[in-house]
Amino acid sequence: MKPRILVTNDDGYFSEGIAALADALESVGEVTVVAPASEQSATAHSITLTRPLRVRQMGNRRYSVDGTPTDCVLLAVTRILPERPDIVLSGINHGANLGDDVTYSGTVAGALEASIFKLPGIAVSLTAREGDFSHAANFAAELTRRVLKEGLPTGTILNVNVPPGEIRGARFTHQGTASSVSDIIEGIDPRGKHYYWIGVQKTSWNADECGDFGAIADGLVSITPLRTDLTDYRLLEKLKDRSDLLP
Repeated sequence: MKPRILVTNDDGYFSEGIAALADALESVGEVTVVAPASEQSATAHSITLTRPLRVRQMGNRRYSVDGTPTDCVLLAVTRILPERPDIVLSGINHGANLGDDVTYSGTVAGALEASIFKLPGIAVSLTAREGDFSHAANFAAELTRRVLKEGLPTGTILNVNVPPGEIRGARFTHQGTASSVSDIIEGIDPRGKHYYWIGVQKTSWNADECGDFGAIADGLVSITPLRTDLTDYRLLEKLKDRSDLLP
């Protein structure tokens, strides 16, 4: 039996990146796409609770949802798919998801939601805003084969960032650190109301070849294992002996 593969993203159902990823994964297993009806960038790991969600079937095993990537995976696993998928892929995102940006990323959140259901998840991003997705898609397909064979620890996903062009190699990395400043645009709308528009972040990353920024700077694919468990266990161990800090 072919592996069942669920694909989502945060750029929207009609994005070029998700089409390339779904096509490449057809050689690996049976692909079902459940993706947002519109762009959901920077929605993080959010679900929609304040209104109903509508699902539209766009074709054979192709669905759009007027919600977030998390909504898409949640509905796919619990309602849309007749059987649970074996793995969830999210992407291919237009632009990188490196360092602290993973906490904002709807792409990463799509894979994180898979881990909530104890399924392996892979988030894939192309570090360029424009470009050919085929190399990243083929890399993701091969990585998917290996994860399906070897598995991932429960609660763990892989955050994959791919430089544009032919693949020169890959490196397992940790989240890098960077100094970021958002470009905030101020203006007055046609009704005379003041507004702020958060623009593109200007980022300078800290040199660390073991981090995700370092791998991309070296022209390599960055593969970072992430967990839904955000506990700082090193600090927790220290705090266990610090009852004086408790109120």
